[in-house]
Amino acid sequence: MSSPTSHPLRREARRLLTLALPVMGAQLGTMLMGAVDTAMVGRISVEALAAASIANALAFASLLLVQGLVLGIDPIVTQAHGAGRGGVAGLALQRGLLLGVAACVPLSALWWYTTPVLIALGQDPALAEQATLYLRIQIPSLPFFVGFVTLRAYLQGREWVRPALVVVIAANVFNAVANWALIFGHLGSPALGLVGAGIATTLTRALMLALLVLAVRVLELHGDIWRWFGPELWERRALAQLAAFGVPVAIQMSLEVWAFSAATFLAGRLGAIDLAAHTIALNLAALSFMLPLGLSQASVTRVGNLLGAGRSDDAQRAAWVSIALGAAVMGAAALLFIAGRSWLPRIFTDEAGVVALCASILPIAAAFQVFDGTQVVGCGVLRGMGRTRPAAWFNLIGYWVLGLPLAAWLALSLDFGLAGVWWGLCLGLAVVAACLVLWIRVRGPNRVEALSL
Repeated sequence: MSSPTSHPLRREARRLLTLALPVMGAQLGTMLMGAVDTAMVGRISVEALAAASIANALAFASLLLVQGLVLGIDPIVTQAHGAGRGGVAGLALQRGLLLGVAACVPLSALWWYTTPVLIALGQDPALAEQATLYLRIQIPSLPFFVGFVTLRAYLQGREWVRPALVVVIAANVFNAVANWALIFGHLGSPALGLVGAGIATTLTRALMLALLVLAVRVLELHGDIWRWFGPELWERRALAQLAAFGVPVAIQMSLEVWAFSAATFLAGRLGAIDLAAHTIALNLAALSFMLPLGLSQASVTRVGNLLGAGRSDDAQRAAWVSIALGAAVMGAAALLFIAGRSWLPRIFTDEAGVVALCASILPIAAAFQVFDGTQVVGCGVLRGMGRTRPAAWFNLIGYWVLGLPLAAWLALSLDFGLAGVWWGLCLGLAVVAACLVLWIRVRGPNRVEALSL
């Protein structure tokens, strides 16, 4: 017979997985769209693929800032839902949309004047011009992107996670067809090449928002959302609170992504084979990362909902169960990395030198996996609590003060090569994960009050 204390843990694990699995699917679907874009653009020409690659690198980094900003609605929406105050959650949604659309203005300027930025970063002027054209075509898609991300965060915060998954599946089909038609000239469209790829991305983002809004209406989830608020929508204190939650999330996410970009630049200094092996290992890590990322969003929802309902001890339990699940699924990924180190790289290349080098660093990436799963879920717990600043500080210290300098020292000064880069990343993630777990132990959900809504 199982002990009585095991039942709440199992129930919490089931609840978290129910929330997390559709989010994982949606994240994988989003990655698939990017892979399809890359595959189709690569068939245009090497130059088109290179231009799209540098454009997407800039686009991803800048969109991450906007996405992090609007995710400031997470603690407000989740805790308001737990407290049964749907109107407050709907108001947070609309304020998040305001901030996100406002952030699109400087972002549009950056995308319009991409050429000098890329040239300053050492890119070929001809490729920079193509990349700029590709991004300019996507500027009209920015409000659609903001709308989708904000509405998805709102729905997930209120435990409605399936609509976004269905929308992403439909968007994958549309995106593939639109790319095929507009890039290569099918279904009555002229062959527009890279321009067609940009148009397809814009249309896909518009469709995703339209379908998600339609899902909300059809499923009648819009009672709180479609209420139009008065002057309180523009209340400066509330907007400042939202920004205070969102800006640290944007910084935390950017510090993490930019750290991996910096590690890629380090790998590039070691040679083409090292860079190729690093890229393969990083792609494998990014794929497995979708699993704890779904659990991270589930932890945002559960911790926030329970805190809003005044159940702080249950919120603490949810935090520990979600962190344990994050570490467990990445532990399984780690075992796969070790057991499959000789054949996993062959999915990407048959080059013997690249395969051998990648196989040698996958055991390091395996240790990296467990820390990565722990830290991403820990960040979700803090978002649900409305304590978003510590995660930004931990990422700054773990990656930029400790991990990357160690990676550069090991790889370049001590001649550890690519293994040195990955040991540095592993240390950075270990520090971030340890700091988050300690913070949740000392100042977790059972030691804070719910937000004043």
